[in-house]
Amino acid sequence: MTVTNLAAEDIAYIKEHLGEWLAEKSLGKPPAVYEIELRERLVRIEEELKHQRELIKTVLEQMDKRFEAVDKRFEAMQQNMDKRFEAVDRRFESMDRRFEVMQRSMDKRFEAVDRRFDELMRQINRFMAWSFATTLTVGGLVIAAIRLWP
Repeated sequence: MTVTNLAAEDIAYIKEHLGEWLAEKSLGKPPAVYEIELRERLVRIEEELKHQRELIKTVLEQMDKRFEAVDKRFEAMQQNMDKRFEAVDRRFESMDRRFEVMQRSMDKRFEAVDRRFDELMRQINRFMAWSFATTLTVGGLVIAAIRLWP
């Protein structure tokens, strides 16, 4: 393998004709026509990119609107749930008050029953004491009558 150095004239010649050769190999058209076609393609690509950019912008705007609508729905749901929980809290407070009233009423009734029971126990104790005293007195009288009986 031999390495040869190119002369300056050769390099200049290659530079002058390289574009033509590439154009011939790629599309087989003269460089001016090829260049115009490339420019037209670039313009179409740029227009399509602009169109795609506009579409993306439109889609993003629509997504923002949808997200805002979803946020509003969530806020409405949150407010509705807050109102419902407040109503439930009020119901529980009402029930607590009713239970307190019932508890006080039951306490009063039990106290009344306790007083009646205490009174009944006192009466039973008095009755038992009276019965015992009566029984002893009658027994004593019977014994005295039997002894005194001729």
